[in-house]
Amino acid sequence: MKKIITTANAPAPIGPYNQAVLLGDILYTSGQIAINPKTAALETQDIESETTLVMENLKAILEAAEMTFENVIKSSIFVSDMHNFSKINVVYGRYFNSETAPARETVEVANLPKFVNVEISVIASR
Repeated sequence: MKKIITTANAPAPIGPYNQAVLLGDILYTSGQIAINPKTAALETQDIESETTLVMENLKAILEAAEMTFENVIKSSIFVSDMHNFSKINVVYGRYFNSETAPARETVEVANLPKFVNVEISVIASR
């Protein structure tokens, strides 16, 4: 049976979806963008701070499910400009131990919700 995971420490959904779904021991998060959960405002001043906010939103969801980034087994990164990849990768890397980092794909897309520059989702396991 699936369990819906929600937290006030990550942006509230803006459509018919949830922040995350826990099915057994597997957590599936929705893609996170740089929305400040306290103000509901987009924060896209530069790619490093944008990526940091995305990762902090994911961290809050993982914590709500009693998990950490060590539990992440797969991540998906969507970027609007692959030229930003190296900067995104530096910030992303701060949240993982390189020896136990998850599998990952990074895809450049034409547009993202609210025309942000990066969106990231993760799958985690207990």
